[in-house]
Amino acid sequence: MSKLRRQLSTNTASVVETKSLVDIKGRTGNLYESIAIISKRANQINIALKEELHNKLEEFATHTDSLEEVHENKEQIEISRAYEKMPNPAILATHEFMDNKIYYRKNDSDLFS
Repeated sequence: MSKLRRQLSTNTASVVETKSLVDIKGRTGNLYESIAIISKRANQINIALKEELHNKLEEFATHTDSLEEVHENKEQIEISRAYEKMPNPAILATHEFMDNKIYYRKNDSDLFS
């Protein structure tokens, strides 16, 4: 199991849970800033997971131009199912944000230029 999957899937439920908007807003003082931070982190997680999955599945790829019968590889199927069972990147990002595991900063110089 990769470092990213181990880090992200620990103690994170794969079901959606209702979060208090007051709690989300309380982290930054602005609900929209909090949601923007969560969405940016979710995009980072999604990109990392896609790259990792494609790298693992690349091992099983056959590079032929003919239309041969494609045989099923059990290892490939297991890898795909493991990634399908992982929580959604938005759920992971929200969990990280609520646990104060995301570093973010505000660039005030751009706000009043």
